[in-house]
Amino acid sequence: MEKMLRIKNFPVSFFAIILGMSGLSIVSQKLQILLGSELQWFFFGITIVLFAVLLTAFIVKLFTQMEYLISEFYHPIKINFFPTISISFLLFSVFLLPHSKELSFYTWLFGTVLHFIFTIKILSVWIYHEHLELKHINPAWFIPIVGNIIVPIAGTTHAPMEVSWFFFAIGIVFWVVLLTIFMYRIIFHNPLPQKLLPTFFIMIAPPAIGFISYIKLGNTLDSFANVMYYFALFLAIFLLYQMPRFFKIKFFLSWWAYTFPLAAISLASVQMYHITDKAMFFAIASGFFVLLVLMVSFLSVKTIKSVLKKELCVEEE
Repeated sequence: MEKMLRIKNFPVSFFAIILGMSGLSIVSQKLQILLGSELQWFFFGITIVLFAVLLTAFIVKLFTQMEYLISEFYHPIKINFFPTISISFLLFSVFLLPHSKELSFYTWLFGTVLHFIFTIKILSVWIYHEHLELKHINPAWFIPIVGNIIVPIAGTTHAPMEVSWFFFAIGIVFWVVLLTIFMYRIIFHNPLPQKLLPTFFIMIAPPAIGFISYIKLGNTLDSFANVMYYFALFLAIFLLYQMPRFFKIKFFLSWWAYTFPLAAISLASVQMYHITDKAMFFAIASGFFVLLVLMVSFLSVKTIKSVLKKELCVEEE
């Protein structure tokens, strides 16, 4: 009975851990000249094992708690974490691309189709809702959008360029729309609940990933690319300045929202280094990578302690 109750309360936001670990694997891959190639496989191996465990729990919940899962899908906040599953596959495809183009392709294809379905469905819920209010919007709403921007990173290799431009356009345009709405909400309305404060870091991901995808699409560092990179860098600096405030709050799974955006800005900085050959960008990338490793290590300990204390997968207050 207790196991079934814990499965019922298994949060889909658990998959945010996979995004952070995948990002860590990809960054270590890009910095392998400095770090050695073995480290990337160590991180990726842990990521795959964790993903298999979480996906198994999610599937069990799907078949045993279908009604409860559907209600979560229409929850104004929880709905935005469902695409973390499809984004996980897209990130796997990016990591696998230098090693196995075929395996990367099938992973990318599944992730792209699944994410497109999530995008259509979630946008439909947003538009035809009867329960959403301005107070519900938070940076987690960017998650379904960020996935579309990730598609071109491996998609430019696996499919015609039109496919990558299609998903890039969806992500960038809706990012601007949601960013405008969120800035209005956060400035003129009540602050975010403490539980959601770490999701502020998600704001880094769209411009950082957008920069990487845009370079993949156009292979040139133009004005728009510079705007995206430096805006992402500013957001990273600004939010790191807020970290003492964030660490004062109680630990929630939402703390894992720190990790993938840090990986994204690190990857964007690696890309800038490759394009400009300026050591400054390699130093920035390495700095964010070290911070990412420390953050993942810290959050792993906190999460394991919470699991052992059975503080996760419980009924929300």
